[in-house]
Amino acid sequence: METLLQATGFPYHLVHLEEALELPPSILQPGPERAGTPGPSGPSYKEAVDSFIQQQRQDGDSASSVPGDSTPDRPAAPPASPRLPDAAQTQELLRGFEAAGTATAREELLEMLRTHLIVQTARDRGYAKVMMGDSLTRVAVKLLTNLSLGRGAFLAVDTGFTDRRHGDVMVVRPMRDYTAKEIAFYNLFFRVPTVTVPPLFTK
Repeated sequence: METLLQATGFPYHLVHLEEALELPPSILQPGPERAGTPGPSGPSYKEAVDSFIQQQRQDGDSASSVPGDSTPDRPAAPPASPRLPDAAQTQELLRGFEAAGTATAREELLEMLRTHLIVQTARDRGYAKVMMGDSLTRVAVKLLTNLSLGRGAFLAVDTGFTDRRHGDVMVVRPMRDYTAKEIAFYNLFFRVPTVTVPPLFTK
C-alpha cells in the first residue's frame, strides 16, 4: 500500500485503526462549515489545487535539490512512519470486534471507526473535502443494509454524492456511478496497480 502511495507523488497519511480508540468525543460533533472564499480557515478547494499545481511546476523548474520535495521525475519523500499501536490497544480493538455478534455488526463497527479516523485526520491536516472510493456496488449494499437496520433516514447522506453531516469536512463519492466490475475491468485493461483488502473474519 505504501509503495503505491509513494508512486502517486501526492501527500498521504498513514494511521492505524487502533488510533480510533484515542479520538476525542468532539469527533462526533459537526465542525463549523468553511466558506468557499478565502478566509481564516484557508483558501478554497480550487485555489488550493491551483496553488499545488503551481508549486509542482516551480519545483520542476528549480535546479536545486531540497530534501522531501516532489517533482514529476522524483517521487515525494515518504512521511515519517506512524508509531505502532500498543498491544493493549490492539487487544481492546479485537475484543470490540469479537463482542459484535454478527458479521453485519462488525462491518458497521469497522466502517464507523474508519470514518471517524478519516474525518479526524482531515481536520488535523486542514482538508475540507474527502474523496471516498465507494462504488455503485458498495453504495447498493449500504442502501440495503440501512433499510434492513431501520436507518432509512440516513440513506441520503450514506449513499449520496456528497455527505455534509460533518460540517467542516465534506465527504464526496466520485466513483458511486461505476460498478465494482467496471472498475475491475478498467484496472485490468489499463494495468492500474490495485490493493486487495481482505474481508473481516467471520465465525
